[in-house]
Amino acid sequence: MKKFLLVLCICLLICGCGKKAISQKKNKEKDEQIEEKSSEEIKKNIFVSYNGALQVKGINLVNQYDEVIQLKGVSSHGLQWYGDFVNDQNLKTLKNDFNSNVFRLAMYTKEGGYIDNKEIMQDVIKDIDLVIANDMYVIVDWHILSDGNPNAYVEEAINFFEEISSKYKNSPNIIYEICNEPNGTSWSEIKSYSERVIEVIRKNCNNIIIVGTNTWSQDVLDPVNDRLNYDNIMYALHFYAGTHTDYLRKRAKEALDKGISLFVSEWGVSDASGNGGVFLDEAQKWIDFMNENKLSFVSWSLSNKDESSALLKPGSNVNFNNSDLSEAGQFVKKAIIGNI
Repeated sequence: MKKFLLVLCICLLICGCGKKAISQKKNKEKDEQIEEKSSEEIKKNIFVSYNGALQVKGINLVNQYDEVIQLKGVSSHGLQWYGDFVNDQNLKTLKNDFNSNVFRLAMYTKEGGYIDNKEIMQDVIKDIDLVIANDMYVIVDWHILSDGNPNAYVEEAINFFEEISSKYKNSPNIIYEICNEPNGTSWSEIKSYSERVIEVIRKNCNNIIIVGTNTWSQDVLDPVNDRLNYDNIMYALHFYAGTHTDYLRKRAKEALDKGISLFVSEWGVSDASGNGGVFLDEAQKWIDFMNENKLSFVSWSLSNKDESSALLKPGSNVNFNNSDLSEAGQFVKKAIIGNI
């Protein structure tokens, strides 16, 4: 009898442990399903179909529900050179694998760009439509460089942005970057240009407008006492980790503290030339800074150019996959996903 009771107790104990193990397994599976669903919900909520038309509130970029949003993505290289990399397959890869919710179209003005070849406008429109079809925000970048003073081609800029803002006046996807990197000029010249171009865009829509600052979009304190008097204006901050270090982060923080809304519409892991490095330790400091301050950022560049800032290895196919990513590309992917 005692032996029978002992066996019965052991059986009941084993049965109880088994039920507990099954219950724990079910709870774990349920938690994993909730976590997976939560992750999918978060991912879904980073795109245009959820966030809608963006606004600037204080120094923050907010969505249609007044929630602070951080856009993260990459920029093309010059469309006249590397335009083939802007295609539906690559945009889907950036959206689905990188979690990118913004793409920047770098339309150079000179260097064989729009001023030299007006037909590039058709490429810009085609590319805008591709980005919109992928539920991402698209930065239309008037990419001045050698023409350092934006007033050099202000009439052409007015015509360009009038056409784009009229065509896409009802699209929440569009962000206008009206002068990429002014250099060798002054804030008063940049402001004068910006007011003329902004007036044209504002006749059609109230979308976000990014305005470059002098010295290749690093003089972000210049607008503090002389701001543009329009809604939904942000100021460009550009950096390259091998050249621009803590001094520029301090300047950016001071600008933010003084109410200047910043958008990092171009950055790289190289030095300012696009080469040298890569400088991943310094780049990580920038990533931490941008995340802490909810700054949206776009990395240079989606190309296979033989330079250290390029996201793809030299010789990579136009339609890239994970094995084509350069050291810069691997770092940028993790930075956008949020794994570093």
